[in-house]
Amino acid sequence: MNKLFIALTAGAFALGSIDAMAQTPQGDKTPAAPVDQAKMKAEKDAAKAAAAKMTPEEKAAAKKAKRGKKQKEMSKIEQEGNPATGTTDAAAMKKNYDATKNDPKALETKADKQKALKEQEKKSSGQ
Repeated sequence: MNKLFIALTAGAFALGSIDAMAQTPQGDKTPAAPVDQAKMKAEKDAAKAAAAKMTPEEKAAAKKAKRGKKQKEMSKIEQEGNPATGTTDAAAMKKNYDATKNDPKALETKADKQKALKEQEKKSSGQ
């Protein structure tokens, strides 16, 4: 029995390592060209240097602008729906929310669950 178990385990490891070695990258995962990397690094360094030269007031103004931009995006999502969820119709999202907001909440303790079950049994028996 032990020899069989060892043989099966060794086989699983062998097949697993073959599968891991044979995986090909999904999509276009080629590294950026060296020219692009150098350009991106230069842009990053320039932005970092510009941020270091900023006064505290300028930093606060930039932070406020970034916050405003994010708020604008969030309000757009509220109005139009979130494309990441697949629901782009805000009215459909609101209808779904309104339909489910009165659903019963999860009961934490066992006693609460038993109490709710007894109340449900009373309602179903007509008492």
